[in-house]
Amino acid sequence: MAKNIQSLERAAAMLRLLAGGERRLGLSDIASSLGLAKGTAHGILRTLQAEGFVEQDPASGRYQLGAELLRLGNSYLDVHELRARALVWTDDLARSSGESVHLGVLHQHGVLVIHHVFRPDDSRQVLEVGAMQPLHSTALGKVLSAYDPVAHSEAVEVERKAFTARTVTALEDFEELLDLTRARGWAADVEETWEGVASVAAPIHDRRRMPVGAVAITGAVERVCDAGELRSELVAAVRECARAVSRDLGAGRF
Repeated sequence: MAKNIQSLERAAAMLRLLAGGERRLGLSDIASSLGLAKGTAHGILRTLQAEGFVEQDPASGRYQLGAELLRLGNSYLDVHELRARALVWTDDLARSSGESVHLGVLHQHGVLVIHHVFRPDDSRQVLEVGAMQPLHSTALGKVLSAYDPVAHSEAVEVERKAFTARTVTALEDFEELLDLTRARGWAADVEETWEGVASVAAPIHDRRRMPVGAVAITGAVERVCDAGELRSELVAAVRECARAVSRDLGAGRF
């Protein structure tokens, strides 16, 4: 039988320790709880910190779980439970809006489409499950960037490509869009990613009220917008769908 790798066992024990009890722990507390020398514990913590699995509070020097670990912990939910919980609600949204519906989660440096409901007509459409969308220009991406700290970091730290003349690329302008998204609870993409296409998206939260994904309606500008503005009934429908899925995930009322 193959032997377990001791350093990995210690790292796993450290993460379990940080996941329970007090929110933040000092180096001495961690070392004594696990029966490790301070130098050994510090080395493991530095490695976990470099990978984003652990964060150190600059003021107190104490350690806590990092955003990367939380994102990995949500990955099963994102791809499986989230999609399962959203099936009925996204079908209803497509039927009531007459437009296609996408469900997306953060993946690497973009938005991964994990569910796509076709527009309920006889037009030819291409299934987009597995497709990647940019964070900075799409409605799904803006919602994730506004509510998820990891998505926000990835969106602001990379070059934001101009897909159309309407794409917002300047950092200050992009941050203003995210502030607006958080203030109203939804994001828009009116020809910022594709000419002639508009979209509106809202965030989905889990039982811990952590953002785990977003849902969007996407369609031709002339159908989704009225006088250049997104139709209010579509905005309301997307937000209600997101709230319904969030409630099914245990988030309660938003």
